[in-house]
This record gives sequence, C-alpha cells and structure tokens, in this order.
Amino acid sequence: MAYSIGIDFGTSGVRLAVIDPQGYLHFQESYSFPPSVSDWATSWRTALFDLLATIPLKYRQEARAIAIDGTSSTIVLCDQVGQPLGDILLYHDGRGQEVLPQLEDRLRSYPDAPPKEIVLSATSSLTKLLWFSRQPYFAQAHYLLHQADWLGFLLHGQLGITDYHNALKLGYDVQSLTYPAWMAEVLASLAQPIEPTLLPKVVPPGQAIAPLQANIAAQLSIPSECQVCAGTTDSIAAFLASRANQPGVGVTSLGSTLVLKLLSKAPVSSRAHGIYSHRLGSLWLVGGASNTGGAVLKHFFTPTELATLSAQMDPQQPSPFNYYPLLQPGERFPINDPYFLPRIEPRPENPVAFLQGLLEGIARIEAKGYQLLVDLGASPLQQVLTAGGGATNQTWLAIRRRWLGVPVAQTEYTEAAYGTALLAGKITQPT
Repeated sequence: MAYSIGIDFGTSGVRLAVIDPQGYLHFQESYSFPPSVSDWATSWRTALFDLLATIPLKYRQEARAIAIDGTSSTIVLCDQVGQPLGDILLYHDGRGQEVLPQLEDRLRSYPDAPPKEIVLSATSSLTKLLWFSRQPYFAQAHYLLHQADWLGFLLHGQLGITDYHNALKLGYDVQSLTYPAWMAEVLASLAQPIEPTLLPKVVPPGQAIAPLQANIAAQLSIPSECQVCAGTTDSIAAFLASRANQPGVGVTSLGSTLVLKLLSKAPVSSRAHGIYSHRLGSLWLVGGASNTGGAVLKHFFTPTELATLSAQMDPQQPSPFNYYPLLQPGERFPINDPYFLPRIEPRPENPVAFLQGLLEGIARIEAKGYQLLVDLGASPLQQVLTAGGGATNQTWLAIRRRWLGVPVAQTEYTEAAYGTALLAGKITQPT
C-alpha cells in the first residue's frame, strides 16, 4: 500500500493526515504552537519533524508522497543556504503598509496588470518583499519563499521553488503561468531595486519536486524515493478536502464567518467586490467571504440553545424577518461596504422565531453570494458541499437548500491536512 502524507500549517498549530490511494484516512495528528512564539522558524521545524515522527511505522515505511500547505502570504527571506534573514512575516503582518504607497504609485503605470487588490495590500507577499528590500540584511538575500516552500525545502533540500497558489499574492499571473512583464520593471524601478532572480520558480501545486533527503528518510524510516511535492495555501487545501472536482460545485464554510468557494470553468475577477480566482488545473476557484456567520449566532445563543431551538422550527416555513446578521457595521461580500449596517430588528419574543430569522438571513446572504459569482461569469451553481461547525445543523441545512435551490450536503472530511494529502496523492483533484 502506498500512503500520502498531508501537513497543514495553520495559525495556531499544525495538523497531519495520512491517506491511502483511495483517499481513506488512516492516521491524523496535531501539534499546537506555544502561546508566545519568538522564533517561528524553529517552531515550524520542530512541529514538522515531531509530527512526522508520530506517524505509525507501518505508514511511514510505505509513504510515497508528502505535501505541505501554509498560510497565504506568510513569507521567509533566506540566504544562499536557506537560513531565514530577519523576521518571518506572517500572513497578517502589516509592516508592508509603509511601502504600499510606493507600490501603488508604480502600478499606476500598468493599468492592464492583474487585479490589483491581490497585491495592493499591506499583507500581500509582494508588498512584504518591498518592505524586506529596505532592511539592512537584504543584501544577503538569495531567496524569497512562502511558508510551505521553506518547510518543503527542509525535507527535499531544493531552494527557490513555490506553487502557483502561494505565488498569486506575489504577483504571479496564474492565467499565463508566468511572472508578468510589469513585475520585473516595477522591481527594478524601486529606490532599492530587487533582482528578479530572488523570486521563486513556480510549479503546479502537487508537482513532485524531489525525493526526501537521504538523511531525513533514514532518520524517519521513510523510503528514500518518497517524493516531496509542491504545496498550496491552507484555504485551498480546505477546499480540496471536500473532493469537489466538477464545475458548478460550491463549498461553503460555516465557521465564525461565511466563506464561499465555487469551482468554475472560467476565472472571475471584480475589483468592486475584491474577487479574484485561483487556478486549479484547467478549472478556477472563485469565492468570497462575508462577515456574517457562526459568530453572530454564538453572540445570541449557546451551542445547546442552538441545537434545541433549531429542532423546534419548521425549516420549510419561511421566516417573516428580513435580517442581515452582522455583529458590527461593515460587510465584504456579496456587498462590499465598510459602513454597511447590521439588520437584526425587530426581535421577536419567541427565541425560535429569532433564531430562524438569523439562520434564514445567513442562508439568504449565501444564496446572493453564489448568484453574484455566477452573474460575474462563474459556472452555474449545481451543488453545495458544507464544511465548518455549522455543517451539522440539519435544520439550517434544510433552510439553505430552500434558498440555494440545489442539493446541499456535508463534506466527509474538512481538515486542510486531508486536502493536502489528496494533493500529494493526486486523488480526484480538478484537472
């Protein structure tokens, strides 16, 4: 039996999954980062090798592929042997804000550049690279890597390689599969010019890069021919975990917020809505995230109340309330308005009626979100798979079916590590 290993590096810890060629999950384990981390490189390295060592020997001895996902736009500046220089900039690090005006000024000369919202952010990989270029240690830099790239390097020993999911926020053009011409010109025009050779080579997610280094293979009792593959981002890995691989299939994550992703034959972008597309083989993954979601429900109800009250409502009987459930002003998608006001009035005395109004409000937003993606050019919605904590609420599932008008089901697996293992094993992925 040949096993594939997927490793998901998230914000608070790491998860690992081992699957067989049919996608059956044989083993999973997790590792939590300490409350305060001062050296992320050491913490990541420790988590990586400690987790690999927890895999039962029988699976390690038959492992054939490993892939790693990381948080989008978490980047590492490295010297010629792969040692990090300066701070590792995490996905939410906003230090790029000080160089953002400089990038905005340069990109005004390139109106045909890909959707600028992708890179024109204080937290994009490209903006962070500009910030790095102003640091005194930048002269020693040889490689810019994303989190997944650097962790993969620890296993296969090859520097300067990334995947086109991670490279999107660096400015890589995923339609032409090349760095656009404007990038080299913009980087050369900066007050502190950046050589294009610093940028990583980009390959498809899941592509085998190199076998596990011999000393690591021997240490972990993993075959030396086990391939370490190009990775992906954590959000894409979570989508892959659903095993959706046909145009028109959407995946809704019902967590603290509401996140929609739709597999499409055509890419979609909208500057007005902050929408862009990830490439998945010959297909495209488009989506958006609303500020509504489970956090609103938990603000008003305990988990026990949510379960008890949901069981008392008739999901086929529409609610009379036109709620737009938000905890505070501001919405991202399908309405992009930082001042958009919550709408959760009037509040009935009956808690069942109030909860149903909230559930229907979120379902209405979900339906509008998918319709917007289709209106902008995405493939028509055919089915919705559901992940996240809200996926188990059967009453909510029935309400959502009524609003969406397509089959709605719960995904069997929701962990990003499982999706990354599928990527390593290339099992039922979009082509």
